[in-house]
Amino acid sequence: MNCIIVDDEATSRLVINQLCSQAGGLEIDGEFSNAIQAIKHLNQNEVDLIFLDIHMPDFTGFDFIQTLKNPPKIVLITSDTQFAIDAFEYDCIVDYMVKPIALPRFLKAVKKVENAILSNEPVQESTPTKNSKKEAVSSGKDLYVNIDRRLVKINIPDIYLIEAKGDYIQIKTEAKNYVVHSTLKKIEDKLPEDLFLKVHRSYVINIKMIIDIEDNSVLIKKDVVPVSRSNRPELMKRLNLL
Repeated sequence: MNCIIVDDEATSRLVINQLCSQAGGLEIDGEFSNAIQAIKHLNQNEVDLIFLDIHMPDFTGFDFIQTLKNPPKIVLITSDTQFAIDAFEYDCIVDYMVKPIALPRFLKAVKKVENAILSNEPVQESTPTKNSKKEAVSSGKDLYVNIDRRLVKINIPDIYLIEAKGDYIQIKTEAKNYVVHSTLKKIEDKLPEDLFLKVHRSYVINIKMIIDIEDNSVLIKKDVVPVSRSNRPELMKRLNLL
């Protein structure tokens, strides 16, 4: 797997170079102190992976990504944690590492890239669409929600109820409840269909946690949730009825 390093700090480039050597299986195709040099290289060469710094003079890492029509896999490297939300806007970004980087963390990032390449998932355009800010991001069995500028991880199977409350949604788990600025539709798209069902315009439930169904309502933990007439047939279809 060939890669390039784009970082304006010589020390950082040296550290990444050494980590690549220790990781094995990585061939460094070039090191660049600014985005312009890297763009010129990419115009003539193909690479599998870019280790990219966010803070650089003139061109930030995100500016650089937006110039690429078909970006390879990218691992962001930064001394800040505040850009994690922005990173999720780009499908080409596989991981986000915060300096200083230890070898185990670096190896984990490389493994993610290898898995992403093996999965052969198509990379979408690097430029995010308008109004595409993500309040919730799904990653396998985990859901990351933006709360007070922090990404908080929620175990998806632990969610038993999601309720729309105006411009916000309330996510309920056995351990804790979370209020997130988002819509029910956005989060519904990130949940596994075999586990969750929208039963009302304001409610999505975990069907595995239903305790009781009576008339047009279901009991989930201690919450009684209304079931709309149009959604009731789908609910009954999904249940394992005797």
